[in-house]
Amino acid sequence: MTLNVDKCKQMVIMLHECSGIGWHTVQKAVAHKAWESLEGTNEADWLAIGFGRAQAETAAKRWSEPFDWSQAPYIRAQELGAAVLTPYDEEYPDDLRRIPQPPWVLYALGRLELLKRPSIAMVGTRNPSAYGRHTALSLSEQLSQQGLTVVSGLARGIDSKAHEAALRGEGSTIAVLASPVDHCYPAENRSLYQQIIREGLILSESPVGSPLHPGMFPLRNRIIAGVSLGTIVVEAAKGSGSLITADQALEMGRDVFAIPGPVSSPKSEGPNSLIREGAKLVSSVSHILEEYSWLHEKLAALTEPKLSIARAANLSAEEQRIIDLLRDRPLTINELHQLTMIPFGHLSALLINLCIKRKIEQQPGAVYIAL
Repeated sequence: MTLNVDKCKQMVIMLHECSGIGWHTVQKAVAHKAWESLEGTNEADWLAIGFGRAQAETAAKRWSEPFDWSQAPYIRAQELGAAVLTPYDEEYPDDLRRIPQPPWVLYALGRLELLKRPSIAMVGTRNPSAYGRHTALSLSEQLSQQGLTVVSGLARGIDSKAHEAALRGEGSTIAVLASPVDHCYPAENRSLYQQIIREGLILSESPVGSPLHPGMFPLRNRIIAGVSLGTIVVEAAKGSGSLITADQALEMGRDVFAIPGPVSSPKSEGPNSLIREGAKLVSSVSHILEEYSWLHEKLAALTEPKLSIARAANLSAEEQRIIDLLRDRPLTINELHQLTMIPFGHLSALLINLCIKRKIEQQPGAVYIAL
């Protein structure tokens, strides 16, 4: 089950998944081309390129193990059906490569092609007003219907509403997690999380098995801003995480949009202050689209072929997801359930329909293959 990657990518994945080794330490190894110049099993090799004592010990220990060690987080991620991407992979999002500290490794569960679509981030308070909920739902659905992918952080409140509405359109949604891709946080969003796996994309830089801690959230926020053309702030109090995301977007040279709110509401302090500082006031999707004159042509090129294929095949998003998985390898219904999180009863009905449509075939042993 070894990944078909070169030594540099192997090194990046191995170091990224080591506890106590952060972004700058991996950068030292890349800058010194450690995959070529070091034997790696000796602590002294890693100390010589600037690793700390504990980091060198951890790196040497991991280097002495096989790359495809069964307990490696990337192996466990693959077993979930997740793609494991580095900046050296074609599928890695181009906009994210251009931020000051792009993630060394991304774990992606769901529709990987969404990483190549133009996207807009939407963030806001976890306790929105009725006005905030309505605005997030309306704008997010309209953006997705226009073909833009809506990016957010799967938090309760504005994030959840953005994801829910975006799933109704062609653009769909990307949920960037602070936790690993196999861990839904908060737990109350489990149903939404499962729907995004089926119809959108779950994304994280946290290795599978990593414990969740508060420091992961600002790191998550930079990915939300980094994969997006711009960030919309709906409702946010002063000092909130949503404003941190907006600040990160500005530092990356990305656009920041803000939804104005009542001056009497503390939830409006964040977006209203952003507008005073130069963020673009937004009250409709057209205010966002007019900032990107090239976007219509780009979205048309992405959307029209997919729509015609879908219409010709008469397939739902769930059916297409199953076919895509079966094109990689034959799978049982249990394996498909683990990869898609589709309830067994509904999954069984989908498989029967796909067999009738002659898109898949059931083999002996209840194994399914794509035709």
